[in-house]
Amino acid sequence: MRIHWVQFVVAGLAVCGVAYYLLCIWSTVAFWLKAGFKVSSSFAPAVSILKPVNGTDPGAYESFRTHCLQDYPEYEIIFGVGDLTDTAVPLIERLMREFPARKIKLVACPEILGMNRKVTNLMQMLPYASYDYLLVNDGDIRVPHDYLRRVMAPFAGEGVGMVTCLYRGIAAPTLGSRLEALGISTDFSAGVLTAGQIEGGIRFGLGSTLAFSRATLVSIGGLGPLVDYLADDYELGQRISALGLRVVLADVTVETLLPAYDFREFFVHQLRWARSTRDSRPRGYAGLLLTFGLPWAMLAALFAHGARWSWQLLVIALAARLLQALTVGVGELRDRQVLRDLILLPVRDVIAVAVWAASFAGHKVNWRGTYFILENGKLRPAA
Repeated sequence: MRIHWVQFVVAGLAVCGVAYYLLCIWSTVAFWLKAGFKVSSSFAPAVSILKPVNGTDPGAYESFRTHCLQDYPEYEIIFGVGDLTDTAVPLIERLMREFPARKIKLVACPEILGMNRKVTNLMQMLPYASYDYLLVNDGDIRVPHDYLRRVMAPFAGEGVGMVTCLYRGIAAPTLGSRLEALGISTDFSAGVLTAGQIEGGIRFGLGSTLAFSRATLVSIGGLGPLVDYLADDYELGQRISALGLRVVLADVTVETLLPAYDFREFFVHQLRWARSTRDSRPRGYAGLLLTFGLPWAMLAALFAHGARWSWQLLVIALAARLLQALTVGVGELRDRQVLRDLILLPVRDVIAVAVWAASFAGHKVNWRGTYFILENGKLRPAA
C-alpha cells in the first residue's frame, strides 16, 4: 500500500516519540543505578532554609510543619513575606508556637527590587541567614523527615555546586488539577531525568529544592542578576553549572498540593510554564516536537484511514507511553495517582501538543494573576 507523504511524516514523528519514551525509561533506570548517595551522619553541615511565601497555598500549614520535623542536627527556617499582612503570617506564628525550640525567623520584605517577587524576597531574607549552606524551596513544598540529610549528602562529594530534586503534585479532585499532577509525574519529571542522562548531568535547578553554599552564590554574582527572570531556578542552576560545578539530582522526592484548577486555569498555567521553558531552553523546547509519540500515532491512524500498519503503530506507542508513565511516575516518584489517572494520559498528551504550539504564538504570561511580557527569559509589565 502506498503511504502518502503526510502519513509518512506523522508516522515518522510517532516513531521518534516512541524512541523518546524508551529513552525516558532507560534514563530512569540509569538514575536508579547511580542514585542513593550514602547518607553519613558525619557530614551534616548547618543549613539555612529560605522559604519565600506569598499568601497561602493548599495545605500550607502542614507543608510548613514538615520542615520542622527534620532528622537533622542543626538548621534554621527563614520565612519571607512581602509585608506582615500576608495571610501566611498567622500560620508562621502558629508554627513558632508549636515548635519553640526550632530556629524560625519571619522576615518582612517590603522592597520591590525587580519583576520576580520571589527573588526580591530572597535578597532581603539572605542577610538573616546564619549558616554557610543555603536551601531555597517554594512555599508549597512538603518534605519527608530525612529530606535535609538526603539533599545535603551529595555535598560531601567533589565539585558539587547545587543539589535539586524532583517533586510530585498531589491533585485536587478537579480535572485540571489531575491533569497537572499527571503531567508533572509522567512528562516533566521524565524530561528532567532524560536531560540528565543525555547531557551528562542536569544544568538547571528545580524550584522544589535549590541547595548551594553561600560561597557558590557569591561566585555567580549573587541573586541580583536574577531579579527580572521568570525561571529563576533554571537560571541559578545554569549559572552554577557554568562555573564548572555539578548540579546533582538528589534521591528524594518532595510534594506540592496543587490548587483545584478548572480547565482554563490549568491551560493558562501550562502555557506560562511552556513559554518559560521555551525562553530558557529554546533548542531543547523546539525538540519537544519529537517527543509526542502517542498524539502523532493517533494522527497517523486518522490520516491512514485505519490502515493496519497505523493501528500497529498506535498500539506500540500506547504501550511505550504507558510503560514510561509507570516507570517514572510510579517507579521513581512513587505517585500512585498515576495508576488512577492513566486513562487521562491520551487527553493530557493531546493538550500538551496544543500547549506546545500555543507557546510560540506570543510572549504574554500570567503569573499569580498578573500579566507580564516574557522576552529572553526576563519579565516586564504587560501594557
